[in-house]
Amino acid sequence: MGERNNTDVTYFILVGLSEHPRAQVIFFCLLLVSYLIILLGNSLILFLVQYDSRLHTPMYFFLSNLSFLDICFTSSSIPQMIINCLVRMPAISVGQCMAQMCILLYLGVVECLLLAVMAYDRCIAISDPLRYTVRMNNQFCIQLAGVSWVLAFLLSVIPTLLTPLEICSNIINHFFCEVLALIKLACSDIQLSELLMMATSSLTLLAPFAFILASYGRILGAVLKIRSTEGRKKAFSTCSSHLTVVIIFYGTAIAMYMMPQDKTSKEQDKIASLLYGVVTPMLNPLIYSLRNKDVKEALKKLFGEKKIP
Repeated sequence: MGERNNTDVTYFILVGLSEHPRAQVIFFCLLLVSYLIILLGNSLILFLVQYDSRLHTPMYFFLSNLSFLDICFTSSSIPQMIINCLVRMPAISVGQCMAQMCILLYLGVVECLLLAVMAYDRCIAISDPLRYTVRMNNQFCIQLAGVSWVLAFLLSVIPTLLTPLEICSNIINHFFCEVLALIKLACSDIQLSELLMMATSSLTLLAPFAFILASYGRILGAVLKIRSTEGRKKAFSTCSSHLTVVIIFYGTAIAMYMMPQDKTSKEQDKIASLLYGVVTPMLNPLIYSLRNKDVKEALKKLFGEKKIP
């Protein structure tokens, strides 16, 4: 996106909530607490998966990938957002802004693909439990995770770097360097960028989301065959929690990247970016891991025999 920056723009000003000082103080506190929860929750998952051999399973391998990813994703944006709350006129160089944009876009796409892989893993575990360990062997799990990280780079960073865009303003009406906010600063025709974004979004958002819904549809079909009422209730509770986080993440991302764009940034864009960029990484450890019996047992082992509710 920086190949045709023919203007004198050398830095960007991030508007954020600088026009609302009181709201910015509250926003600072919420961001700080959220980031600490994200770091603590996801770091705990990473540690427990390495600490307890009972968690050396495909499901927790993918969950540890997700935790590592969420730490990297949020650390690429939230610390700067926190610092910007303390600065009257937050500024960032063009190079730093482009780097942040590419990193966030790349990690966001990795999460889209990884959530689909995790849904596939759960689908196999529930629909074909007898052959689960054979089908989801260590080598295959590593390949699935590796493909997610590599494919995300090919679908996000490379197309972004190869798309020419001439920037004519240095005022970004956003909390960080988000790709849509930067495209809206272009004084050139953004039709090519929009078409490319629509194509890549179809592959990285719509396709994984449809796959996840199909996987959970198959999971629910298998759950309905469970004779135990308590077992069905627990399975439905788990599936509904997972789907809630998935819908928040994919729903907000699809609403932003798959809808027609204009040249003006809207407040709704900021809220949507916070939902998939802050809220879901904070919920992921709780929804996917910390409520699981195996993780509770690992915590019990870590902290002694103290009872964990």
